[in-house]
Amino acid sequence: MKSIQARVLAIAATLILAASGNAWAQSGQTASAASGAPAMSGSAAAPASPRQANRALRRQVYAAIGKHKEISAGNISVIAKGGAVTLSGTVTDASQINQVAEIAKGVPGVTSVTNKLTVQKPFGGQ
Repeated sequence: MKSIQARVLAIAATLILAASGNAWAQSGQTASAASGAPAMSGSAAAPASPRQANRALRRQVYAAIGKHKEISAGNISVIAKGGAVTLSGTVTDASQINQVAEIAKGVPGVTSVTNKLTVQKPFGGQ
Protein backbone atom coordinates (compact mmCIF):
# COMPACT_ATOMS: atom_id res chain seq x y z
CA MET A 1 0.00 0.00 0.00
CA LYS A 2 2.82 2.41 0.86
CA SER A 3 4.58 1.63 -2.43
CA ILE A 4 1.41 2.53 -4.38
CA GLN A 5 1.09 5.83 -2.50
CA ALA A 6 4.77 6.56 -3.17
CA ARG A 7 4.29 5.91 -6.89
CA VAL A 8 1.19 8.11 -7.02
CA LEU A 9 3.07 10.91 -5.25
CA ALA A 10 6.06 10.53 -7.58
CA ILE A 11 3.83 10.65 -10.67
CA ALA A 12 1.92 13.63 -9.30
CA ALA A 13 5.16 15.45 -8.51
CA THR A 14 6.47 14.76 -12.03
CA LEU A 15 3.28 16.08 -13.61
CA ILE A 16 3.33 19.19 -11.45
CA LEU A 17 6.96 19.90 -12.35
CA ALA A 18 6.26 19.36 -16.04
CA ALA A 19 3.24 21.66 -15.97
CA SER A 20 5.02 24.39 -14.05
CA GLY A 21 8.14 24.29 -16.23
CA ASN A 22 6.70 27.05 -18.38
CA ALA A 23 6.17 29.25 -15.33
CA TRP A 24 9.94 29.53 -14.86
CA ALA A 25 10.37 31.52 -18.07
CA GLN A 26 11.77 34.96 -17.39
CA SER A 27 9.77 38.03 -18.27
CA GLY A 28 10.01 38.84 -21.96
CA GLN A 29 10.97 35.25 -22.76
CA THR A 30 8.65 32.68 -24.26
CA ALA A 31 8.17 29.26 -22.72
CA SER A 32 9.86 27.60 -25.70
CA ALA A 33 12.92 29.84 -25.28
CA ALA A 34 13.05 29.03 -21.57
CA SER A 35 12.90 25.31 -22.22
CA GLY A 36 15.72 25.47 -24.74
CA ALA A 37 13.54 25.00 -27.81
CA PRO A 38 14.31 27.33 -30.70
CA ALA A 39 12.37 30.58 -30.62
CA MET A 40 10.09 31.42 -33.53
CA SER A 41 10.97 35.12 -33.74
CA GLY A 42 13.77 36.33 -35.99
CA SER A 43 15.77 38.29 -33.43
CA ALA A 44 15.54 39.20 -29.78
CA ALA A 45 16.12 42.91 -30.49
CA ALA A 46 13.15 43.27 -32.85
CA PRO A 47 10.35 45.53 -31.65
CA ALA A 48 7.47 43.69 -30.00
CA SER A 49 4.72 45.07 -32.23
CA PRO A 50 4.27 46.63 -35.67
CA ARG A 51 3.34 49.90 -33.99
CA GLN A 52 6.68 50.00 -32.17
CA ALA A 53 8.51 49.14 -35.39
CA ASN A 54 6.74 51.98 -37.20
CA ARG A 55 7.62 54.43 -34.41
CA ALA A 56 11.25 53.33 -34.45
CA LEU A 57 11.46 53.76 -38.24
CA ARG A 58 9.81 57.17 -37.98
CA ARG A 59 12.40 58.26 -35.39
CA GLN A 60 15.23 56.99 -37.60
CA VAL A 61 13.95 59.00 -40.57
CA TYR A 62 13.64 62.14 -38.42
CA ALA A 63 17.18 61.60 -37.11
CA ALA A 64 18.55 61.19 -40.64
CA ILE A 65 16.82 64.39 -41.80
CA GLY A 66 18.02 66.21 -38.67
CA LYS A 67 21.67 65.49 -39.55
CA HIS A 68 21.30 67.89 -42.48
CA LYS A 69 21.37 71.32 -40.88
CA GLU A 70 20.32 73.11 -44.08
CA ILE A 71 16.92 71.42 -43.92
CA SER A 72 14.33 72.76 -41.50
CA ALA A 73 12.66 69.54 -40.33
CA GLY A 74 10.26 71.37 -38.03
CA ASN A 75 7.58 71.55 -40.71
CA ILE A 76 8.07 68.00 -42.00
CA SER A 77 5.80 65.19 -40.93
CA VAL A 78 6.92 61.56 -41.24
CA ILE A 79 4.45 58.67 -41.20
CA ALA A 80 5.86 55.13 -41.30
CA LYS A 81 3.81 52.01 -41.82
CA GLY A 82 5.42 48.67 -42.54
CA GLY A 83 8.48 50.23 -44.18
CA ALA A 84 6.45 52.63 -46.31
CA VAL A 85 7.24 56.24 -45.39
CA THR A 86 5.08 59.25 -46.24
CA LEU A 87 6.62 62.72 -46.05
CA SER A 88 4.35 65.75 -45.84
CA GLY A 89 4.68 69.36 -44.82
CA THR A 90 6.79 72.23 -46.13
CA VAL A 91 10.41 73.02 -46.88
CA THR A 92 12.02 76.39 -47.58
CA ASP A 93 13.53 75.56 -50.98
CA ALA A 94 12.33 73.44 -53.92
CA SER A 95 15.63 71.54 -54.07
CA GLN A 96 15.02 70.24 -50.54
CA ILE A 97 11.91 68.30 -51.62
CA ASN A 98 13.92 65.66 -53.48
CA GLN A 99 16.79 65.87 -50.99
CA VAL A 100 14.54 64.92 -48.06
CA ALA A 101 13.06 62.04 -50.06
CA GLU A 102 16.55 60.71 -50.87
CA ILE A 103 17.55 60.96 -47.21
CA ALA A 104 14.47 58.98 -46.19
CA LYS A 105 15.17 56.31 -48.85
CA GLY A 106 18.65 55.86 -47.38
CA VAL A 107 17.35 54.86 -43.94
CA PRO A 108 17.56 51.08 -43.33
CA GLY A 109 14.10 49.55 -43.23
CA VAL A 110 12.47 52.06 -45.58
CA THR A 111 10.92 50.20 -48.51
CA SER A 112 9.15 53.10 -50.24
CA VAL A 113 8.76 56.86 -49.90
CA THR A 114 5.71 58.91 -50.79
CA ASN A 115 6.74 62.55 -51.04
CA LYS A 116 4.00 65.12 -50.38
CA LEU A 117 6.35 67.97 -49.45
CA THR A 118 5.68 71.47 -50.80
CA VAL A 119 7.64 74.71 -50.80
CA GLN A 120 6.59 77.17 -48.10
CA LYS A 121 5.64 80.50 -49.58
CA PRO A 122 7.04 83.53 -47.73
CA PHE A 123 4.63 85.69 -45.77
CA GLY A 124 3.08 88.33 -47.99
CA GLY A 125 4.83 86.85 -51.03
CA GLN A 126 3.39 85.14 -54.03
